[in-house]
Amino acid sequence: MATVFPRDRFASLLGEGATPGSFSARRTARPDDLRLEVTGVGPITLPVPVRQAKALCLIGRPARFGKGEQTLMDARVRDTWEVPKSRVKIDKRQWNATLRHALERLRADLGLPEGCELTAEFHAMLVYAPGQFFAPHQDSEKADAMIGTLVVTLPSAATGGVLVVEHAGQTATYRSSKESLSFVAFYADCRHHVRPVTSGYRVVLTYNLLLKGDPVAAAAGLTDPGLTTELAVCLNQHFGHSEEPARLVYLLDHEYTQRGLGWARLKGDDASRVALVRAAALAADCEVALALAEVHEQWSAEDAVPSGRYWDGDDDDETEEDGDYELQELIESTTSLDCWLDEGDEATPISLIVYDDEVCATTPTADLSPHASSYEGYMGNYGNTLERWYRRAAIVVWPRRWAFAIRAQASPGWALDRLADLVRAGDVAEARDAATMLASFWGVVAKANAEQLLGKALAVAHDLDEPGISAMLLAPFQIEMLDRSHAAALARVAVHYGDSWTRELVGVWFGRDRPAYLALQPQPQRAVWLESLPAVCDALREAPEAGVPVGRLVSAAAWTPLRESVDRTLRFPAPSHRHAVLGGLGSAVAGLLLSTVSLAAADLRDEMVAFLRSDNDDLLVCAMSALRAAHTVSRDTRRAAGLDVVSRHCAARLAARLARPIRSADDWSIELPEGCHCELCQTLDSFLADKARRSFEWPLAEQRRRHVHARIDQHELPVRHQTRRSGRPYTLVLAKTEALFAREREARQRDQTDLVWLGRTFDAR
Repeated sequence: MATVFPRDRFASLLGEGATPGSFSARRTARPDDLRLEVTGVGPITLPVPVRQAKALCLIGRPARFGKGEQTLMDARVRDTWEVPKSRVKIDKRQWNATLRHALERLRADLGLPEGCELTAEFHAMLVYAPGQFFAPHQDSEKADAMIGTLVVTLPSAATGGVLVVEHAGQTATYRSSKESLSFVAFYADCRHHVRPVTSGYRVVLTYNLLLKGDPVAAAAGLTDPGLTTELAVCLNQHFGHSEEPARLVYLLDHEYTQRGLGWARLKGDDASRVALVRAAALAADCEVALALAEVHEQWSAEDAVPSGRYWDGDDDDETEEDGDYELQELIESTTSLDCWLDEGDEATPISLIVYDDEVCATTPTADLSPHASSYEGYMGNYGNTLERWYRRAAIVVWPRRWAFAIRAQASPGWALDRLADLVRAGDVAEARDAATMLASFWGVVAKANAEQLLGKALAVAHDLDEPGISAMLLAPFQIEMLDRSHAAALARVAVHYGDSWTRELVGVWFGRDRPAYLALQPQPQRAVWLESLPAVCDALREAPEAGVPVGRLVSAAAWTPLRESVDRTLRFPAPSHRHAVLGGLGSAVAGLLLSTVSLAAADLRDEMVAFLRSDNDDLLVCAMSALRAAHTVSRDTRRAAGLDVVSRHCAARLAARLARPIRSADDWSIELPEGCHCELCQTLDSFLADKARRSFEWPLAEQRRRHVHARIDQHELPVRHQTRRSGRPYTLVLAKTEALFAREREARQRDQTDLVWLGRTFDAR
């Protein structure tokens, strides 16, 4: 027997207890209840004759449609005529009474409780000629109170033009009448389309449906006390006695925008279900919030025979049709919340991934229409997959005892603000207790918005006056997030907790327990930060508390991984890679050297300068790049940073290289870099060192050829290697190339250019 989880029972009870209602509904009225006149056409006769319909088309304009923030016109998506609103005049004396009566009946049909009122705001007059249509789409919310659309179809002899409305796997089809006015109302998130008109003309008036009143409050008075008790029991069972923050996320049936989300703007069954959840949460000592959720599903799928469509062309606003694929198995499902609101009406941005065992729904997500989808065909390593994204509203419930932790998971910035408020109010002990609740998840949630949180976290860490909790709050951050605006707060917290605590924190920020930040290539974020380090150190020096020791600690901590990165790069065999990486590190090296000036960190400066003056020509690339990065600073600063010493060293090395004799035209010798000393490499070294010998034919088995190939390619030697596939073993043919001379000419030209630049910029000779 399958286990029924409390959350699934909770969703089932809500499905049974919701107020009955539909996503769309239809009512009719007599045609003489509407007196309508259009400027340029005159009073409209009902049923609409073909003659007048054609006249309406002549004064109409191609209808546009919304896509995100854009308003577009594309006859492949929407092909209909729109009569300017200013030309349409309706006699409201009798029409308003008819409209109010229809809206009251439609309100009940749509599941909205008594005490709420639907009103209609005229939007447009549309005319569909033979063959015209509107492809599947959703209506945008054109006003804060808008929850749906009303389509009033005028009677005519038209055929086709059927309005199809879909929601949660259900479809409703509405045909126009030849004698009566037809009122069709549906919620704004319902996907709908108009099939092509086959004959005659379809004329409609469209309205925005606005909701007055609070459907949740109205539904609250109708809740069943027994059902509320059962739901409260489910909540208590779901949360149990968990020692970790826990929540329940119940997905509602309708889709809302952030603008349209509100307790008083819930649609249909959502309102009655939310009323039940709020009542149950109160009984179970829980809190609730209304949220927007995005559900991402990945399915395995197979191609299906494409179904026929009744319009032509592509529709970029349309998601993939389910009929194009056959879903197999759900591979993965992820639910995230991106905003919520409490009892007020202002939505707060959040960022929260919720786990599968926290989520439940009465209507499965797969029954809804996806907001977007992406189909990936067979790729060789894995089969066809279909990804779909859905937007749903949700009501989030959590035990009151976990209120701070739950809100902190959703909004770490709010959590830091709340801790600061408690400290300011003198409730330091309560602030510490609240901060302790963050320990199990803070490292994950704080990283998502870490750059915006560091300043707040430093201030709170100081005021909590508890080293362990403060270290936990600051641990998720990285050194690259530290800028001059944080200098005073960092100095203050360092003085407060002492040198040992600060060293531990800085080590965590530098990723001491993770792989070195620069392996074979620099991380751009760290390199950029090192360029800005002088400004950070200047701010630390000016901090009202002892910021200089903190700056020295940070700079020294930065040098260790930077030097390790340079050392690793120097050992890389390919010269082009070594030079690219070392050149890219120049700005970082310059930034670190310049930071020693404001801190008077002579020991670190001298260590770096001594390293750059090593007898390794490859380091010239890094040193020259650093000099170029720092050439705009003042002479005094360059001297204080040791850059003048580096410049003289570079000039001397460049001059020495230029003093070497130019390779003669008959000297084809090549030096094999250090590495392997096997008998193959010894033979290769002999060939390369021979000044006169340009080619070498060498019978070798495959594995031995590969070793020679690797040695040549790894070090980018100017030697062409090919295999002549005749005889046994095959023959490896080596040939020295003219690149040997070209590279040396280019190197001498670079050295000459660099030496001239040093003399002009640094007066280095």
